[in-house]
Amino acid sequence: MNWDWEKLQDKRQRQFGNGPDFKNIGDEFKRITDFNFNIPGGPKLVAIAVVLLWIASGIYIVEPDEVGVVQRFGAYDRSTGPGPHYHIPFPVESVQTPKVSQIQKVEVGFRSVGVKEGGGSQYKAVPEEALMLTGDDNIVDVQFIVQFQIGDPVEWLFRIQRPYETVKASAEAAMREVVGNKTIDTALTTGKLEIQNTAKELLQSILDRYNSGVTVVAVQLQDVHAPKDVMDAFKDVASAMEDKNRVINEAESYSNDILPKARGQAAAVLNDAQAYRESVVRKAKGEAARFASILAEYDKAKDITKERMLIEAMEEIFSNPELEKVILSDEALRQSVPYLPLDRQGKPAAGRKGGN
Repeated sequence: MNWDWEKLQDKRQRQFGNGPDFKNIGDEFKRITDFNFNIPGGPKLVAIAVVLLWIASGIYIVEPDEVGVVQRFGAYDRSTGPGPHYHIPFPVESVQTPKVSQIQKVEVGFRSVGVKEGGGSQYKAVPEEALMLTGDDNIVDVQFIVQFQIGDPVEWLFRIQRPYETVKASAEAAMREVVGNKTIDTALTTGKLEIQNTAKELLQSILDRYNSGVTVVAVQLQDVHAPKDVMDAFKDVASAMEDKNRVINEAESYSNDILPKARGQAAAVLNDAQAYRESVVRKAKGEAARFASILAEYDKAKDITKERMLIEAMEEIFSNPELEKVILSDEALRQSVPYLPLDRQGKPAAGRKGGN
């Protein structure tokens, strides 16, 4: 069978199009690469563009919460505030922009490992950091967070090699020293706030000695508990301490309520007694003065005064209808046992005559 190869070639080109022409690939590549050099002044334009891009690379912007720290040949040169700035491009100068307003944190005794399905964070304990010895030779598990800011960006960047590791190690050392001066009961119950404040002050002094440029914002205890092996026993102790404090608070509350009332009642009794005393004294003085005046008159005329006093007393007795009067005759008085109607005492009556 004779094949018409030219017809087959034409049919294939109509179906699939022309294939690549390998003969012209080299020519096309040469044409593209020689394009700039065929333009008048092409190499100079490329060089100028490269220089302009290099110069433009020195423009940088410092955000409001940042500080620009410019290094010249690796050494500190100057600091810049927020806004656009310029530095000599690499390799002469370089710039770093640490965030000085951002509050950063390090975790000691635990690590955050993610978020739970229902919300909240998941933590992983780090026993080699958390287990600490107390002042009464007990072991306590302390997990806490240190919040800090970059106070001096120059010291932060150039004084210490690994700033975050330095802050964490210093915080752990400070907390161990503070906990080592407390009893385990204090660390588990009432001494947490004092531990936080003391650890913050001690950590700041340590970092200042290192010239770290770090400002400690807060030291926050996340969890303080006894080791798991003795957890139940310490929970019982803590519960007993809470009951003790509750009873003390209730007693103090009752004392604060009852003492003012008792003091008020005592003051009222004293005032009443003082008033009664003054009344009795005034009455006694008045009676004494009256008796003294009567005695003076009595000394002047004893018989007349005696008769007048007797008459006044009899008038007072007979004029009082509520008094029961018993009158005895001379004959009744001469009897060995005079009869007195005492069974009728207390009943108002007119004068009655006693005797036989």
